[in-house]
Amino acid sequence: MLAPLPERLRPKTIAEFVGQQHLIGEGKVLRKLIESHTIPSIIFWGPPGSGKTSLARFMAEQVNLPFYQLSAIDSGVKEVRKVIEEANEKGKAILFIDEIHRFNKAQQDALLGAVERGTIILIGATTENPSFEVISALLSRCQVYVLKSLERADLEALLKHAIEKDEVLSKKKITLQETEAILKYSGGDARKLLNVLELVVNTAESAGNNQSIVITNPLVEQVIQQKMAIYDKSGEQHYDIISAFIKSMRSSDPNAALYYLARMIKGGEDPKFIARRMLILASEDIGNANPNALLLATSCFQAVTMIGYPECDLILSQTVIYLATSPKSNSATTAIGKAMQLVNETGDLSVPLNIRNAPTKLMKDLNYGKDYKYAHGYEGNFVDIELLPDKIKGTKLYEPGNNAREIEIRNNLKKWWKEKYGY
Repeated sequence: MLAPLPERLRPKTIAEFVGQQHLIGEGKVLRKLIESHTIPSIIFWGPPGSGKTSLARFMAEQVNLPFYQLSAIDSGVKEVRKVIEEANEKGKAILFIDEIHRFNKAQQDALLGAVERGTIILIGATTENPSFEVISALLSRCQVYVLKSLERADLEALLKHAIEKDEVLSKKKITLQETEAILKYSGGDARKLLNVLELVVNTAESAGNNQSIVITNPLVEQVIQQKMAIYDKSGEQHYDIISAFIKSMRSSDPNAALYYLARMIKGGEDPKFIARRMLILASEDIGNANPNALLLATSCFQAVTMIGYPECDLILSQTVIYLATSPKSNSATTAIGKAMQLVNETGDLSVPLNIRNAPTKLMKDLNYGKDYKYAHGYEGNFVDIELLPDKIKGTKLYEPGNNAREIEIRNNLKKWWKEKYGY
């Protein structure tokens, strides 16, 4: 049986890799590991279709060791222990675990001893931040490399390579006239890009276009609309759905937000991923307009971590409705953005002497902490002192939003800092 196009096009040489030049370009870290035929335990963190699996397989081939592959979706401790037993018999082996973020603590713990002894060289692939999803003991024994989303030029180069070099497509007369639609539906995912290309070619052939296939935007749109169900499986619309979910809550529409929540639940999305994105939204889009939003989102994350599906559906639903109907403010997001930009522009400015730490006599002799005024020693627990470096004093970074809670904050700031910051 003929393998799908993404499988047929897995790179066989380092020159055939598309993207990730910050890792596999000449003189870069993974290039050196590949050329030295030495592989440590590694975790690849990056978006879908960025080349994690292809890179893992290619690196494994270079060291000529037994290779095992498990998917965290359908593997558990039993399968891990079986691989370890076989690796012990053979001396050493490479274990590739796709979607390692789906392994629970017990499953990850089962890997620890073998990885520490070197019996298993672990290569994990994840779309989630390993700092949150991989236990610290295992993470400390692995090198983490971040893969980037593929750029337009990378994707177009991959399309051209597929049409010219694939054992099947190269025998057909295919003209790539337009790429906007096929790139749009790929979402930067190389695997999805090649699946769409193969689907379009096969559909065009079945419609009787055997002599010449011209790939245009209207053709791709037509095929995708007819076959959309093929690309609606668990994980395929991961980024589109989560984007719609977040934007629905940001736009205060609980109905749309609940619909996209249901889409993710039905698709088997990790509830911790959903809850984590709500945690971010609680600060990014609600902030001090309703500080309780962050508390509820935090409780939601803790709860879904403890109980999982199906019971956590209710907790997710409650939190979605609360966040969607909450007053909104992005003032905290804007404020830290301004602060980061100011630091980039001004560098490491000296902290004013009056608020420096003075733990030693020498520092006190150098006037560290001199003339510092302790706020609690003054009426209303406030005293006007200079706190910013001289070069940027008077710079206002926080602008309260127009909501009940932040109007109250603005009134306090006017009382305290009207003259200095212009509130």
